[in-house]
Amino acid sequence: MYAIVKTGGKQYKVSAGDYLNIEKLDAEVGATVPLTAIAVVDGDKVEADPAKAAKTAVKAEVVEQFKGDKQIIFKFKKRKNYKRTRGHRQNLTRVKIVSVGSEKAAK
Repeated sequence: MYAIVKTGGKQYKVSAGDYLNIEKLDAEVGATVPLTAIAVVDGDKVEADPAKAAKTAVKAEVVEQFKGDKQIIFKFKKRKNYKRTRGHRQNLTRVKIVSVGSEKAAK
């Protein structure tokens, strides 16, 4: 069983026991957070309606808060002597998917 969840403006395919790096959530390490499912696949049954799929509980446990790798942003305009270099490190949260619906992760 797996689900497609939406968080931080992105969609992820998750199943019980998966680890996932998502945009920062305001939660303490060890806290359990619910994620919004937009599609659920259970073997032969597919629930693609986001309103019905949202009723399926997807629970995740916060494992770590960290910063991602540095991304270099370089802008330039040819023949105008314009160059700018910037760096950015996104705040991320690593979560472990505890359960999808009634299916729980094996420890």
